Amino acid sequence: MFKGAIVAIVTPFKNGKVDEKALRDLIEFQIANGTDGIVPCGTTGESPVLSHEEHDRVIEITVKAVKKRVPVIAGTGSNSTEEALRLTKHAHEVGADGALMVAPYYNRPTQEGLYQHYKLIAEKVPIPIIVYNIPGRTGVNITPETMARLSKIKNIVGTKDAAGSLRQMQNVITLCGPDFVVLSGDDWFTYPLMLLGGHGIISVISNIVPADMAAMVDAFFAGDLKKAKALHYKMTPMIDALFIETNPTPVKAALSLMGKIQYEVRQPLWKLSDANLEKLKKTMQNYGLIK
Repeated sequence: MFKGAIVAIVTPFKNGKVDEKALRDLIEFQIANGTDGIVPCGTTGESPVLSHEEHDRVIEITVKAVKKRVPVIAGTGSNSTEEALRLTKHAHEVGADGALMVAPYYNRPTQEGLYQHYKLIAEKVPIPIIVYNIPGRTGVNITPETMARLSKIKNIVGTKDAAGSLRQMQNVITLCGPDFVVLSGDDWFTYPLMLLGGHGIISVISNIVPADMAAMVDAFFAGDLKKAKALHYKMTPMIDALFIETNPTPVKAALSLMGKIQYEVRQPLWKLSDANLEKLKKTMQNYGLIK
């Protein structure tokens, strides 16, 4: 259902407000360069600092702009089950193809609490759900055993795994079976995860080099491992640069250097230090993205 190079798209701001024109332009840039899907309102989309109205609006704009050319997987997670339910219902009602739901953060629920959270929402909203596991941000890890339980719920169709462990990814694939979609939540892990049986990536680097990430995934699934490996190595320095400070600050800086968005993040995020901005510029110059 969901496979390939899927971008976790940034939310561009201009003078403190969502820049709707820039968002539409970014969507066209993604589709023109072979992206297999678009995730609005994820971590890279700064969902924690969007108002409810902005969150709903960004998803609506994305669904309308994409026009079913690729799947839209709306970020609808929250640390409140009721709030996540509302966001997921809205995404379903406006025509999103799926929902990406981060594990409840800060609350640190038990494994049973995590299971019941996802189960309740899946039973109330018939949208395909991708479970997003990123313990570095949420404070809790969804274990492979819990993921296996969740995989038995009809419309919980996959996971975005950003736990940082290939062994855990392998265990999820083993326990959940080949029909359960396992996507990397970390660009560097994309190639090794696909070797283990994963299905692709929900990507940050695709914001700036969508054609390269799409080409790597396409080459892998076409059986051209040599090309896929070469693209993995090509992108690695750029991936490192995009995480030189907290995501999405570096990728927004990169997009601004490319002339695609204004360089604005919302507090408590802040702009890159001068030294790290120079490092990012140098990496982008070496990659051929800017002069």
